Amino acid sequence: MTLTRSRLSYILAGGVSLAALVLVVNLNSQNLPGLSSWQGDKDQSAPAGGGLLSRDSAKPEAPAPVVEEQASPDVSYDVAAEPTPAPASGAIAPMAPPSSMAARKMTDGRARSMGPMRIQQSFGDQLSSGLAPQAEVSPPVYQDQGRDRFSNVPDNPVKRVADDPVSTFSADVDTASYAFIRGSLNMGVLPPKDAVRIEEMVNYFDYDYPLPADRSQPFKADVSIMPTPWNAETRLMRIGIKGYEIERAEAPKANLVFLIDTSGSMNAPDKLPLLRQAFRMLVSNLRPDDVVSIVTYAGSAGTVLEPTKVSETGKIFAALDNLSAGGSTAGGEGIRQAYQLAGEHIDKTGINRVILATDGDFNVGISDPEQLKDFVERKRETGVTLSVLGFGRGNYNDLLMQELAQNGNGNASYIDTLSEARKVLVDEASSTLFPIAKDVKFQVEFNPAEVREYRLIGYETRTLQREDFNNDKVDAGDIGAGHTVTALYEFRPASTSGALIEPLRYQTEAKPASTDKTDSTDKMGEIAFLKIRYKLPDEDVSKLITTPIGADAVKAEISEASNDTRFAAAVAGFGEILKGGKYTGSYSLDDVLALAGGARGSDPYNYRGSFVELVRLAKSAGAMEPLKK
Repeated sequence: MTLTRSRLSYILAGGVSLAALVLVVNLNSQNLPGLSSWQGDKDQSAPAGGGLLSRDSAKPEAPAPVVEEQASPDVSYDVAAEPTPAPASGAIAPMAPPSSMAARKMTDGRARSMGPMRIQQSFGDQLSSGLAPQAEVSPPVYQDQGRDRFSNVPDNPVKRVADDPVSTFSADVDTASYAFIRGSLNMGVLPPKDAVRIEEMVNYFDYDYPLPADRSQPFKADVSIMPTPWNAETRLMRIGIKGYEIERAEAPKANLVFLIDTSGSMNAPDKLPLLRQAFRMLVSNLRPDDVVSIVTYAGSAGTVLEPTKVSETGKIFAALDNLSAGGSTAGGEGIRQAYQLAGEHIDKTGINRVILATDGDFNVGISDPEQLKDFVERKRETGVTLSVLGFGRGNYNDLLMQELAQNGNGNASYIDTLSEARKVLVDEASSTLFPIAKDVKFQVEFNPAEVREYRLIGYETRTLQREDFNNDKVDAGDIGAGHTVTALYEFRPASTSGALIEPLRYQTEAKPASTDKTDSTDKMGEIAFLKIRYKLPDEDVSKLITTPIGADAVKAEISEASNDTRFAAAVAGFGEILKGGKYTGSYSLDDVLALAGGARGSDPYNYRGSFVELVRLAKSAGAMEPLKK
């Protein structure tokens, strides 16, 4: 249809938007046939599951040429001539327009990087019906800034052994904090202090701890003590355990539900596109008889792929490839449907797990962390667990995802690169998916005759009460096949001075270790006593491992300690500096580089070498990310 000046008057009378006027700037020479456009939020909202189109709703409009806005000063348009075919039944529809919530996110005054823009109109149908044509803009690449959320938990305090000799905490194998810190430093900015969880930084790396003699016990304790790199008057105690490995062929069958966030906030290169590739990697590493389902959520939730054997890889890949982002975020409903689907096809002898992939920006329906935490906590009793993969930054809700993973008996990882996806979902698939022990708890009792004061480095969100250790109803962390768990204590020997906590005036000091011959053989010279409780995956009664820690664990010089102990100390020191250096004094990033550089040891994947590069980046990183324009 050829637009004339008289029709321009008609369009203006109908209140056409400014973007539509751009389209008719050359009225006498431009032919624009009828175009199908998005309707407003009220008329055409995002389909359930982030773009899932039903058979009845798959009715195409008239042929829909697309007009592309050019960046040059001379406006020109390239009009396509072919109609848009109707999606097949059950297929993923073209991206829906952003909901009002998503639109608010994109226009609320915060800086965002915008992707290519396309303008569409329905001139023919709208003019013939007496309606003014509308110009619509496709969703831009979503990039928020400064809305990342982390739990604000104070650092573990120094404790005086005479007052509080026992420390209790849950195992933690999450690694999300380290990957987020790496993403920040690669962008040239220091991470928020609340994003730094030192135990997750240390546990990101593998350590060569000794394995148990047989699988009747999933791991054994390994302890080493050396001088603290940042304080000559204290000692650093490293506790490590490593779970036994299992071959993929002997692993139990997996019933996995991929719960994928397809809301508008996932429309960014480091979110949905990276997510697709990550899940393709995971599927490629599963066995043919494993089962995969896909549930997506945006403004509402829906099942995109019913339970499908991995032998039908093409079907699974097609479902992943057809996902598109748009709409608000009904994450709570997505979690409910994913658990329901996993429960309907539960394998009593296999692994039943929901894997949630999201930026955590829930804003529709149930979004309160406490309610969601209660839900997944109840559901874990049914045999279905939850792991979380975090994507993106700017509106990354780490607080919610940590709550979900911890209470869902799963783990939390942050995927910032394809290499990280491979590490988590391929190289460490057995550790990620197949637990060998659950409710793993540590308890350390320090001997007041040998130790004056101590502090646990990290694990602030995993601390337990002393009485929780023997209570099998208290939940704790799970450990997968091949997982390593490392914990570090800094303590001050009783023989040294300069304690941070002065003794009370009216309290009697601790007496030296007993010289009674009935117990001197067992306790004389012990620095601490380590206890580890765990349950086997199919059992509800815990088992106990005990290890006395004596002088034989002590290394007089840092150089005498193993590469693993020194490298873990370097990572912890780096984390302490990122958090403000409250306990590290004048210890610097150069000191971290020197210690880590000399302790790389065997590093086949260059993870430790990459850590050294991150420390170098931190030396020149900015305190705050520049405002995006």
